[in-house]
Amino acid sequence: MTSSVATQLAQLESARQIVLGDAALYPQIVDGILPIIGPVASLELRRWGAEFLAETLASPTIGSQQKEHLSLLVLQRLRTLLENPHEDAGVIKSVIQAAASAYGPIFKYIINNPHESETWGNMAAIKLNILRRWDNAVAGIRICCIKFVQRVVQLQTPGLIADPRRPDQNELSLSLVPRDHPLIPPPNLEPEASGLLDRLLDIFNEQPSDAVLITATLNCLSPLLRTRQTIANRILNAILSFNPLKHAHPQMSLKDKVQVKSVERTIRMLLLNILRRNESGSFAVRIKQHVERLIQARNEIFDESSRKRSLPVEPTDGLDNAKRARLGAEVQSRAQPPPLPPGPTSIAQLFTLTSDADLTRFDVTQLPIDLIVRITLPVLHGIQQPHLEGAINAVRSRYLSLSQKPIPQPQSSAPHPPGAEEDDDYEPDFEPTEDAEQIRNKADVLPPEDSLQTPMEVVLGPFKLPQPPPLTAEESEQIAKGTINRVFSLMNVLDEPSTVKRQKPGLNRLAGSSYDRDAWMTVITRLAARAPAGLDIETEEEVGNEKGALIRSGSEQSSLSDGIRETLWKYIIEDFRARISIAISWLNEEWFSDRLLSSSSVSSKTKHKHYEKWVLKVLDGILPYLEPKDKILIRFLSEIPAIDENILQRVKSLTRDPERVTLAVNAIHYLVIVRPPVREMCIDALEDLWRNYEDARPSTQKLLQKWRPNILEDIKPDPSPNPPSQPQAPPVPSNPNPSATNGIKSPHPNDTTQPKTEPPHPTEGLDLGAGVEAGGAGAKTERGGGVVAAVG
Repeated sequence: MTSSVATQLAQLESARQIVLGDAALYPQIVDGILPIIGPVASLELRRWGAEFLAETLASPTIGSQQKEHLSLLVLQRLRTLLENPHEDAGVIKSVIQAAASAYGPIFKYIINNPHESETWGNMAAIKLNILRRWDNAVAGIRICCIKFVQRVVQLQTPGLIADPRRPDQNELSLSLVPRDHPLIPPPNLEPEASGLLDRLLDIFNEQPSDAVLITATLNCLSPLLRTRQTIANRILNAILSFNPLKHAHPQMSLKDKVQVKSVERTIRMLLLNILRRNESGSFAVRIKQHVERLIQARNEIFDESSRKRSLPVEPTDGLDNAKRARLGAEVQSRAQPPPLPPGPTSIAQLFTLTSDADLTRFDVTQLPIDLIVRITLPVLHGIQQPHLEGAINAVRSRYLSLSQKPIPQPQSSAPHPPGAEEDDDYEPDFEPTEDAEQIRNKADVLPPEDSLQTPMEVVLGPFKLPQPPPLTAEESEQIAKGTINRVFSLMNVLDEPSTVKRQKPGLNRLAGSSYDRDAWMTVITRLAARAPAGLDIETEEEVGNEKGALIRSGSEQSSLSDGIRETLWKYIIEDFRARISIAISWLNEEWFSDRLLSSSSVSSKTKHKHYEKWVLKVLDGILPYLEPKDKILIRFLSEIPAIDENILQRVKSLTRDPERVTLAVNAIHYLVIVRPPVREMCIDALEDLWRNYEDARPSTQKLLQKWRPNILEDIKPDPSPNPPSQPQAPPVPSNPNPSATNGIKSPHPNDTTQPKTEPPHPTEGLDLGAGVEAGGAGAKTERGGGVVAAVG
C-alpha cells in the first residue's frame, strides 16, 4: 500500500511539473486528479491534492476565463473535503485557501448566470463552514479563515467603476451586481460584509490577543484600505485605537517581547505606507501622531541603553601597566624581538619580529591581494603608537647592524698572479695537463676567429608579426553588423542638441567639428551615402597583393552601406517626429551621391537609385502614423531634394482615410506653390484626386479652379443632343489670378509665337555647384521657391 501511494505521488508530481511549464494544460490535469483526491483517498494524496488545488486557483499564469472554469470544476470537491468531520488540519488549510481564490470567479459567474442556484448553494455551504471554524480552530486554520473573510468583504462591498460601458474591465465588486438579482441581491450581501468586517476588527479589542492572528489581520486589511474607500475610515479608526504596547512591560518573557515588537512594527509599516500614498489626507495628522507615540513607547519599554551604565573604557589587551601596579598585578614587560639567526639574512628574516614558528612558516602570498588589504588596514589602525615605534626601531637597529658587516667576496677559481701569497690551507683541484697533440686537435675543431662574436656584438634584425588569416564573407558581415550597432549605440549617450542658440560656422564648416549628435549623424549619413561610392558594382576583380587573394569589392561594400541605411531607417522610424531633420539630411546626401555617380564614368555599367528607394521606404514608414492635422508631411516634402510620381502616389494614398484627405490635398497644394519644377506633376495629382476620390472633390475643386479651370469646363454636360460636326479647338485656359502662379504663365496650345519647351524634369533647377566644396562642406541649393538642404 505504501509503495502504491508513493508511486501515485510521484506521478502526480510529474503532472504538476507539466502544468507549471504549460498553463494551458491545467483543465485536463485537474479533471484527471479530482477522482484521485476524494475523501476516501489516503491522507498523503488528500494533502497533495488540496495543496495542488490551492496553488492552481491562485496561479497568476491562468486567465480569468480559465480560472472561472476551474473553480466550477473543483467546487464540489472542495465542499466534500471541507465537510469531512475528521479531516486533517493541513487539508483544511489548503481547502480554505482554494475557496478564497475561487470565491471571486464563482461570484462573477453567478452575476452573469442568475439561475445557477446549485453552484451558489455549494459556495454558500463552503462559506458557512469556514465561518464556523473561524473562532474555534487552531491558529493555522484561523489565519486561512481571515484571508477568506477578507476576500468576501472585498467582493461584497461596492467598489469604484472606472468605465460603466465595459463592465468586464472593471474591478469585481458589489457594484456590478444588479439590484434585482435572484441569488445574490445587494441589499443582503452588503450587510453581511459589514458584519464580517466588524467581526474581523474585533480582534483588536480582545484582551488575550494573539500576535500571530493580529499580524495576519493587519496584512489582510491593507488591500481593503487600498481598494475600498467606503470602509477605509472604519478600518483606520480601529487600527489607530489599538495600542500593541498597552500591556507590555520590561519584565516580559523573551517570546512575548518578540511578539509585541512584531505587531508594533507591522502596524507602523502599514500606517507609513498609507501615509506615503496620501500625505494630505484627513487621517494624515493622526497617523503621524500615532506612529510617533508607538516609537516613543517602544523605546521607553524595550530600550535598556538609557537605564544601564556604559561599559568602562579599558584597553583592548587587558589592564594597563599603571593599574596593574596599583592592583599588585604582575607587570609584563614588552616582548623583545628575537635576534637574527647567524649566516646570510633574508628580507623576511629582517622584518620578522615574532618568535612563533607557525607564523613564520605561513606563506602570505597564497592569500588574494584584496583580502590582504582588508586585513592590513584595520590591523594598522588598531596598533598603538608606542608599539609601532618600538617595532620600527627594532627593524632599524637590525638593518644598521647588517650594514656594518663586511660583504663576503665570492671565491674565484682563477690562478693567483705571480708573487701573491697563497693560503697554506688552499689546495687547488688537480687537473691533468694536455699534451701537444690534444691541443692541436682542439684547435682544428674551433671556428675561425673572424666568425667569433661576443654577445655584445650580436645585432637582432627587424621583427615582423605574421599576417592575420583573411576574413571570410560571413565573418566580415558579422563584424560589419557589430560596427553598425556600436556606431548607433553612441547616439544614446550623446547629448541632445542644446536649445541655446549657437553661432553657425556657415557653409565652410566641417562635418565633425563638434562632438554632438548632429555632427555624429552627419558622419553616419555620409558613411552610408558616400563611402561605398563606385564600389557597388557586382563584379569580382583580382587585386594584386602579396598572396594573390581574390578580394570581393562589390557585394560586401554594398551590404555594409545597405546595413547602415537599414539601421538608420529604423532609427528614424522609431521617433520620426523628433528625427525628421535627420531623415531629410540623409536623403539629401543620397540624392547628391546618386547625381555625382550618374555623372561619373562608373555609371556606364550600373544605375544608382538609392534615393528613390529609401525616400519611398521612409514615406511608407511614417504615413500610417500621421494624424489629420500633422504638418510634418509638408515639411518633409518641401525639404527633400526631388519629387517624382511614386512619392505623389504615396501621398495620394492618404485619401483612402476620409479623415486625412485634407492632409494629402494640403501637402500637394504646398508643393504646387513652392516647387515650380514639379508643379504640373502635382496639379495632375490633384486632378486625379478630383476625378477618382469622392471625399477629395470639395477641397481639390477649389484648387483646380485656380490652377487648371479648363478641366472643370470640359466635364460640364453638353446640352445639345447631337455632337458637333466640326472638331472644335480646346478652350483657352483662363487664369483669374495671374499673380498666383509666381509669374509663370501657361502657353496656349495653339500659340505658335512662343517657343516649344519640354516639361521640366523634377530635378531640374538645382545648382549642384552652389556652395558645394570638394572637401565635403555643407551646401544649400535653391530650386524654384523651395530650399533643398543638400548637406555636402
